[in-house]
Formats: sequence, structure tokens, C-alpha cells
Amino acid sequence: MRRAVLRGLAVLVPSLRVAPARAQPDSYPARPLRLIVPFPPGGSTDLFARSLAARLADSWRQPVVVENRAGGGGTIGAGLAAKAAPDGYTLMMGHIGTLAVNVSLFARLSYDPVNDFTPVAQIASVPNVLVVHPAVPLHSVRELVAFARANPERLMYASGGNGGAAHIAMEHFKQRTGVRIVHVPYKGTAQALTDVISGQVAMTMTGAPPLMPHLQAGSLRALGVSGLRRVEALAQVPTIAESGVPGFDATQWYGVVAPAGTPRPLVEKLNREIRAILASPAMRERLRSEGADAATGTPEEFGVFIRSEIARWAGVITSAGIRPD
Repeated sequence: MRRAVLRGLAVLVPSLRVAPARAQPDSYPARPLRLIVPFPPGGSTDLFARSLAARLADSWRQPVVVENRAGGGGTIGAGLAAKAAPDGYTLMMGHIGTLAVNVSLFARLSYDPVNDFTPVAQIASVPNVLVVHPAVPLHSVRELVAFARANPERLMYASGGNGGAAHIAMEHFKQRTGVRIVHVPYKGTAQALTDVISGQVAMTMTGAPPLMPHLQAGSLRALGVSGLRRVEALAQVPTIAESGVPGFDATQWYGVVAPAGTPRPLVEKLNREIRAILASPAMRERLRSEGADAATGTPEEFGVFIRSEIARWAGVITSAGIRPD
């Protein structure tokens, strides 16, 4: 009988050893965190991720390592994040492309933006800004639309890649105005901006943060803002809706998600910390200077927003026949 009991314990004990310990919010985080950015350095997603990571690291006295995993319109990094252990130590800086657009863009997607992630906190909303090289003799959205209608496919615009947020926003603009402007895709926002600044391509419409230094330096000229209200940091620039395209709204947004199954107490702790960071005067000023607005809310509110954006952009993608690289 004693031998039988010992044999039973021998079977049971190994299984007990491999059972993962439940993460406790009081001791979290106890080691460095990884924040995946599914795009190259230099774009808005990367800028927001690095700013948030630095402040989380200061608050928690643990490194928050930003890891750029670019490729496939954000699908490579998002797929990696979705498959990570749901222990609170891997997060992703998601945005409109990875969490709302890609599900309609790709016939086969390596992740489900609703079922494979747990929303943590929305970070910011950022209008796109329609900009041109200073040598382009167009000074308003109305002038641009009139010229493009009279000269179909004469103008070219750059984006960070087929199916990216800038591409979707510009195609939405083309649908609303009936203009024909040629798309020139690049591998990342930084490369696209380089060619617009050098005059190789006439224009782009992308998120405000990477544009701000170039607008301030005069190497780009802003024609219109894609949100429904003006940006404080660009108060003199009218919205596209004000400029003859009523109701036009193509705003980018960003938020942190974790792999599905991440313990609820850790998600709530992350949400509280991120919201506290976003409420700080220093962070609000940083976002304002980048042309962004802080977006605070609960994980549930962020989840509802993601689902609404998936439905909203599906029609634009289908109508434009947009396909990824």
C-alpha cells in the first residue's frame, strides 16, 4: 500500500511543478516588460510607445523594452504579440491598422483583433494631416481638389505602405472628393516622409506626430487636418471638413492591448497606471505638442471602440479595393 501511495505521488508531483503561478497584482511587475511595436521606428506608433514605456519604467522601476517587429502592415508584430504568454509581461501598442483595418484588409490574418487580445487602455487619438512639399503651388484643400480634378493622376501621394493607416485615410479622401491621385507606397512612414520632404513625391496624409518637426521647420506645408476639429498645435490649419468635404473624419488612434487571457487584476492595474500617466500635465503637454489628444477610458470602453472601428472601415476598404503588399 505504501509503495502504491508513493507511486501516485511521483505522478502527481511533477504535474504540480509545471503548473504556472497566478500573477499577483501587488507584486506585478517583478521583471522587465516587453512592449511590441508592429511597425518600424520613426512613425506615430513607435513615438507613442517609447514615450509611454519611459514613463511606465519610471513609475514601476522596471525596464519596459520597446521591440519593433515590423512587416506585413503590422501583422507580423501583432501575430507575435497575440501568441505571447498572457502573463502581463508582453504588451502591444496597437493602432487603427492592426486592431481595426487589417481584419478587412487581409484574406487570412494570423490573429483576431477581438478574440486574441485583451484591451488594456486607449492612449491617444491623432488626426492625420494632409501636407505637401513647399514647392507644390497648392495652399488649401480646395485648391488641391480643383487641381486634381482638372489633372487626373498628375499628383502622387506617399504612404507608409499598402493598407496602412495613411493609405486608408487618403483613399477615403479620394472617395469623398472624386479625385484621382496616384499612390506611392513605402516601407514605413519615415521613408515616405523622406521622399515628400525631398520633393520626390508631392504629398502625404499621415498622423501628426512625425510631421510636427517638419511643419515647424517649414519643410512641409499643411493643407488640412483630417479630424472633425482643429488641432491645438496647428490651430491655423483648417479641418478637411471645413474645407469643402463636409463630415470628413479619418483619425488615427492608438492603444495598449495584451494577449487574450491576461489576468483581469493585471489588466486593471495597467489601465490605472496608464490613465494616471495620461492625466499628468507633462504627458498631456507632450501629446498636445505632437498634435494628439489623450484618450482615457476603461478596458471595456476600448474594446467597444475597437469593434465599432472594425465595422466603420470595412466599407472604405471594400469600396477602394485596397489590398496589402
